[in-house]
Amino acid sequence: MNASRLTSRLATALTVAGAGFIGYIGFRYLTDPQDMAPGFGMRVAPAGEAADFLNVKGVRDIASGLVPLALLAAGQRRSAGIAMLVTALIPTGDMLTILRHDGSTPTALGVHGVTAALVAATGLLLLNERTPQTRTATA
Repeated sequence: MNASRLTSRLATALTVAGAGFIGYIGFRYLTDPQDMAPGFGMRVAPAGEAADFLNVKGVRDIASGLVPLALLAAGQRRSAGIAMLVTALIPTGDMLTILRHDGSTPTALGVHGVTAALVAATGLLLLNERTPQTRTATA
């Protein structure tokens, strides 16, 4: 198997795994928000009626996972790469919000920061794939 095909398979696997992971997180925020909230990294988790806002996070996370999957299914790998790069702004924003509000630094960096880096790296892998036309033109 050549390096280009291996990179393409890796990009696909990372996209599917990442989408599945964030979809699962979103589902958990919809079904058990009180259990999930403390792990986000903020000092205080929303309680009472404010906890309803956690459902918004759940919907956002599910949609964030579905967009790159839909683009992959449509054969739009370059668009999926762009979507992944844009999507990396979400965990980056989460990380910065946690840090700004004196939340858990290990969670901010270790969960949200690492997630942002992995999502961005996956997007770059998708964007740097060489299509059959590109391989022929450069050969």
